[in-house]
Amino acid sequence: MVLVWVKFFICVLLVLLFGTRLSRYGDVIAEKTGVSGIWIGLILLAIVTSLPEIITGISAVAVVHAPDLAVGTLFGSNAFNLSIIAVLDIVHRPGSLLASASQNHKLSAGLGILLIVIAAASIFLSSAVWDGAISWLGIYSLVLVVLYLLGSRWIYQREPSAAAIPSEALRYERISSRRAYIGFGIAAIGIIGTGIWLATVGDDIATLTGLGSTFVGSLFLALTTSLPEVVVALAALRIGAVDMAIADVLGSNIFNIGFGIACFDVFSGGVSIFATASPDHFITAGAVAGMSLIVIIGLVLRAKRKALVVVSWYAPLILAIYVTGAYFLFRTSVG
Repeated sequence: MVLVWVKFFICVLLVLLFGTRLSRYGDVIAEKTGVSGIWIGLILLAIVTSLPEIITGISAVAVVHAPDLAVGTLFGSNAFNLSIIAVLDIVHRPGSLLASASQNHKLSAGLGILLIVIAAASIFLSSAVWDGAISWLGIYSLVLVVLYLLGSRWIYQREPSAAAIPSEALRYERISSRRAYIGFGIAAIGIIGTGIWLATVGDDIATLTGLGSTFVGSLFLALTTSLPEVVVALAALRIGAVDMAIADVLGSNIFNIGFGIACFDVFSGGVSIFATASPDHFITAGAVAGMSLIVIIGLVLRAKRKALVVVSWYAPLILAIYVTGAYFLFRTSVG
């Protein structure tokens, strides 16, 4: 038992190391290429930090034959990721986090709501109407992939290219593009490898609790596999890349549902991943949709001053929804 916890804390330290470097080199790439921090966070950082959840889920489906655990990991990771925004707001001293962010994050949050609602509806339809299984990829998963690709393209078209930065404003002149790409690649490999190891260690710890797979996947494994998002987002915020930090969180959510579930479907052996998922995931899906809606409202209102001195009005609401969802999920698990 002690050895497992030692492994866990080693993983945490490695994630801190690689996550900090990943954010820094992502910021360098944004400056060198002229691509906005939103797009770097939404695609590059989001995909890298989401891979531990997806690979853990694939292992749960293909190796231990626990598809419900895989779905719970993704749904729960999305809920935990949104709670990171509340943490970022507390850490962000200049004022309200969302007031300092681009309005274009509303598109990502809205796409996240659409995808999680469709995924939850697919679980219901699979048990009540038709499982949607067609060969190795079900129709419901295919719909999610198409919406993810179309939605991402739509967001990209509405995200203006970064304007040319005056030479005196350049922060990374001494870092070459080659060094930036190599550094980002090494950090990405490190964060993925450590994230996968972290997920297996988390699985060992979760097994010792003896709780149901839906609860374990939606809370404990989701928390451990989301640690890269936490570190990367905090590191991005520390260097002043607010949009990159938020885009990483929201981008991870849409990538998890839009692409991750389809991966599970491919490895489920011709059985729809939604047909084997528990209806208890409706709780997590509802929490994710509610938390995303709060983020959108916060972006619209743009209250610059923090209503509660150290936190903005939306941060306690996001955390309250997360805790409430976790409580009801725990009750259904032990009940």
